[in-house]
Amino acid sequence: RVYGRNAAALSQALRLQAPELTVKVNPARPRRGSFEVTLLRADGSSAELWTGLKKGPPRKLKFPEPHVVLEELKK
Repeated sequence: RVYGRNAAALSQALRLQAPELTVKVNPARPRRGSFEVTLLRADGSSAELWTGLKKGPPRKLKFPEPHVVLEELKK
């Protein structure tokens, strides 16, 4: 299945691949000009799965394909 490069598409892909996870899109105001995905663990720790802060131009490099984030989640 092909997904777009946006938060809604990525959250849909995560929900399909890992239905046991709770996916929240922008629980806090996002930083301008960035796209980040963070895994929040039950013990309170976190792991950054993706950050587009230092990527680009072009701007599209800041937004990952969902399969890239899913691979990081598997690790």
